[in-house]
Amino acid sequence: MKPFRYVRAYSVEEATAAHAGRPGSCYLAGGTNLVDLMKLGVERPGTLIDVSRLPLDAVEELPDGSVRAGGTVRNSDLAAHPLVRERYPVLSRALLAGASGQLRNVATTGGNLLQRTRCPYFQDLGKPCNKREPGTGCGARDGVHRDHAILGHSPQCIATHPSDMAVALAALDAQVELHGVRGRRTLPVAEFHRLPGGRPEQDTEIAPGELITGVLLPPATAGLPSAYRKARDRASYAFALASVAVVLDVEDSVVRQARIAFGGLAHRPWRARRAEEELRGGAASDQAFEAAMDAELAAAEPLHDNAFKVRLARDLACDVLRHLADSPPVA
Repeated sequence: MKPFRYVRAYSVEEATAAHAGRPGSCYLAGGTNLVDLMKLGVERPGTLIDVSRLPLDAVEELPDGSVRAGGTVRNSDLAAHPLVRERYPVLSRALLAGASGQLRNVATTGGNLLQRTRCPYFQDLGKPCNKREPGTGCGARDGVHRDHAILGHSPQCIATHPSDMAVALAALDAQVELHGVRGRRTLPVAEFHRLPGGRPEQDTEIAPGELITGVLLPPATAGLPSAYRKARDRASYAFALASVAVVLDVEDSVVRQARIAFGGLAHRPWRARRAEEELRGGAASDQAFEAAMDAELAAAEPLHDNAFKVRLARDLACDVLRHLADSPPVA
């Protein structure tokens, strides 16, 4: 095992100062992904900064009606919180679909957003992977890629992002709070993760040394009918072949607003902007839902073994939209 330095931080400022953007430094909270990757030899940090004791473990309502979930809130606590269950059921359902109870009891909000792909070529040091080691090639492209991306991929990488929570947050128009040595800033969750392009090793737009201090859930999406649906190879503890989070605002059978995000299809949660535009102001009908999904997924570029994902994602989204169109707003 490679030796590493361990630092326990008791404030955000102490944590970011200990990291300070130094190569080889990593934040540690639940460790459900990072520690696994350390065991595999994929991650070899020189310094671990333990942030699990920072005062970032609360879920609270803010004066403007938004809800803030701290960066170290456990996934189980976030899924069960009354504010989340009542106002943002899509998030609660996505979290419950994401992992076993044991993992949810340890995994954190920030760590969930920062988890890395479960692509077997990334996790195996004996296989080529541009994400793990830039310039070595993408073994999955000509190898086993049934679970891989059909949208937004590049010749450099076809991996998918594994988070269920991030898909729901993208559909909710949530913001991620970041704190670094240069201060605080926020980013839309839908823009936080990157497509691979020519730099697949860079998963997110987070700057070196920045710490996720929380996630903001806006009042605009609170109380609207919402749902998360996930298709997987087995009934539990499996990553999505395709998933969809939908927040739908319908009045008098007309779609006022639709917010749709896919999981399991791309290098990041895929916000279905084209489908949302197609639906806005139109009838909440089966035909409209199907046409909108066809327009969105026309951009798909499936590989030899994962073309089934196009139809799977289309049918999954249409089924959720139909269900929500008949659902009353949450009180």
